[in-house]
Amino acid sequence: MTSVMTAPAVFSQRYRALSVGIVALVMLVAFEYLAVATAMPLIGRELNGYHLYGLAFSGGMAATVIATVLGGRWGDARGPFPALWTGVAGFVAGLAVSGFAPAMEVFLVGRFLQGLGGGLFNVALYVLVAQAYPSAMHPRVFSALAAAWVLPSVVGPAVTGFVAETWSWRWIFLGVAVLSVPAALIMWRGLPAAGGQPREAMGRAFLPRFAWGVCAAVGAALLQYGSGAAGAGVPLAVAGLAVLALTLPRLLPTGTLRAARGLPTVVALRGLAAGSFFAAEVFVPLMLVRERGLNAAEAGLALTGGALAWSLGSWIQGRRPHARALTIRLGAMLIAAGICVTASAVIPAVPVPVVFAGWVVAGLGIGMVFPTLSVLVLELSAPGEEGRNSASLSVGESVFSVVAVSLTGALLAAYGGLPWVYLTCLGLLVVMAGTAALAGGRFEHRREAGTMEV
Repeated sequence: MTSVMTAPAVFSQRYRALSVGIVALVMLVAFEYLAVATAMPLIGRELNGYHLYGLAFSGGMAATVIATVLGGRWGDARGPFPALWTGVAGFVAGLAVSGFAPAMEVFLVGRFLQGLGGGLFNVALYVLVAQAYPSAMHPRVFSALAAAWVLPSVVGPAVTGFVAETWSWRWIFLGVAVLSVPAALIMWRGLPAAGGQPREAMGRAFLPRFAWGVCAAVGAALLQYGSGAAGAGVPLAVAGLAVLALTLPRLLPTGTLRAARGLPTVVALRGLAAGSFFAAEVFVPLMLVRERGLNAAEAGLALTGGALAWSLGSWIQGRRPHARALTIRLGAMLIAAGICVTASAVIPAVPVPVVFAGWVVAGLGIGMVFPTLSVLVLELSAPGEEGRNSASLSVGESVFSVVAVSLTGALLAAYGGLPWVYLTCLGLLVVMAGTAALAGGRFEHRREAGTMEV
């Protein structure tokens, strides 16, 4: 078997067009994701839509969950191409609808289309990678895709703010839509000739799973929306949690919630890592601004450092593809340690650069964990199951993240920004990351003789 050291480079002549195209599209998806958060205050004001502000986020997230479940089955049954191109088309159409929206309600329709398109594209991308690249290249391919989020993370908020203030927030969405067309054409030039042939019909047996996916999306949206609302939001959040508790076991591999060996552990690890990191990321600028007196731009530098460290962690794992259990455990421990150091922002005697360094450590850890788990989900999938299992990975990541962000956000909303509240919230996230470190090697199966196989 070709080793990762002798495998072709991701951007070698044979794979250049495909790699450039998918990396460019991932960068545009990342930029749009970050741009919405930056531009939403202006959008809400211009469209008189502050009362629907939260739906701009929860609606898009719900659509992504639904599309992820659909795209997984679609990719397995029909190959990656139909879901891939439908996803790109939906994403571009949603951007156009949002960019031209005359009212907040129309803008939300565009956001829903963006979520559907992005979810289909993301899952189809896993199936495409499995078919278009040899397995020895997978660590470096996913490393490149992870790095594609770095540049938008560094320059996205600044570019978004400049465009929105100088011209209009509408050009953010319309500009990404226009740039997506040449990126898609480049990707099309590099697509392999095989892989798009139908394998089997979608089948009615898929309908119950799709229905559970819709229910999970509704539950996640209720939890996210309810946790940010006062008083009346509590019943919504509780209802959302109940719906997720009912639906999630039906969408994830059996044994995921107890980290059973093999694929269930991979999905659980992705959720634990994502939930701990993304929920902690919400607190970083908040603590730096409120507790340490930094302005928003200065606090944002910590997130930039974490994004750059994420890229470095991805690069490291791409060159150590065989030490996967060690990479996952070390990465999860770095996330936990980084969150602990970042939490010291509530202690006035701790220098601000120490807090920044803590978030860099967390970014390095998540960069090591994420691509490794993406590679493992393909390795542990039988032919024809890459889409379903990649969908489970994405659903677990989304739902675990929503639960972590919502519960810590609800605690913050209920008791305010007191030091003990910050420490409690971040402490819970450290426990999540620590659990991932403890379970980091359970993706391996034990042979009866006691040896290990992946």
